[in-house]
This record gives sequence, structure tokens and C-alpha cells, in this order.
Amino acid sequence: MKEHRPWGYYEILLDNTNVKVKKIVVNKGCRLSLQSHKHRSETWTVVQGMGKVTIDNSDNVLLHKNTSYIPQGSKHRMTNVTSNMEEDQTLIFIEVQHSNDGIFDESDIIRYEDDYDRV
Repeated sequence: MKEHRPWGYYEILLDNTNVKVKKIVVNKGCRLSLQSHKHRSETWTVVQGMGKVTIDNSDNVLLHKNTSYIPQGSKHRMTNVTSNMEEDQTLIFIEVQHSNDGIFDESDIIRYEDDYDRV
């Protein structure tokens, strides 16, 4: 099942009481909102393209088929900075959500900045 968003889409690959795993596809030139979560941490692994990761005050952490850990409560975002030279300009990464209390709800998103005016 695909959940479409203004920046692309995601698919849930695994969802149980301990972990949720998503495949996230970010369109050329798009980025996710700057956000944090009260109930979960996340691990992002880029599998296609190049992503710029922001975590709290650290920006420009570039990932190309690499992994980044986002601690619970940290402000974070992913931006597609895949080169125009690449044939497929989408960014694909796997997000593994970890929660001690089993809360993986989409309402656990606190948005600080959003290119698409979502609250």
C-alpha cells in the first residue's frame, strides 16, 4: 500500500509492536518537513540516489548508500540532492522506526518547517 505525499510516497514494509519499516521515495528536488517525534527514533538507509540529512543543528550530512541514526526528539529532515546526471533522480531510503512504548502513529510528528504548508 502506497501513501502518497507532496514530496513522493512511502510504503510500509513491516509493522509490529517493536518496529515499523518504510520504503520512502522522495521526488527530484523535494524534501520532507523538518520534524521530530516524541515516541520514536529512526534509522535511515539510502538505497538509491543522494540524500542531505539535517539532524538538529547539523546540516549537509550527505548519504549515498549509507546509514544515519536520528535520536528520539531530534529535529530532522531528508532532502533529495540526487544529481541531474543520474538516470533516475528519485531518492529512495529505508526508514526503520524504533519505539520503547510501541507508538508509531503518524500523529507523532511535530513539524517545524514544511514546504507544503502542512501542520
